[in-house]
Amino acid sequence: MKKILFLFPVLTLVSCYNTEHNCKDFKTGKFKFETEVNGVKKTTYFERKDDIEIETFEGKTDTATIRWVSDCEYVLQKMHPKNMAEEKAISMKILNTSKDSYTFEFGLVGSEEKQRGTVHRVD
Repeated sequence: MKKILFLFPVLTLVSCYNTEHNCKDFKTGKFKFETEVNGVKKTTYFERKDDIEIETFEGKTDTATIRWVSDCEYVLQKMHPKNMAEEKAISMKILNTSKDSYTFEFGLVGSEEKQRGTVHRVD
């Protein structure tokens, strides 16, 4: 009985910490991603239409296909890679969402090394 009484407050606390996962809300739209590179803030703008993503970074536009693995995970593959590094697919996983943004984790497919970022809706 004591174990059940101990478990109840723990379960209550865990159930209060639900991250929002409205990933379907971000399958289409216009977005921006900001990051810092060598102390300089860089911004990437992109538009996603279900299975295609058009990205603009520093005045250059590139297109990638999207293969949705689940509602919150997809794989990006550049359509016109310019070098061997761009030929590698990128795995993307949306970790949590809010009304106009989401936090995600990304890395090369097959690699254990992951980075995180936040994307904001701009439309």
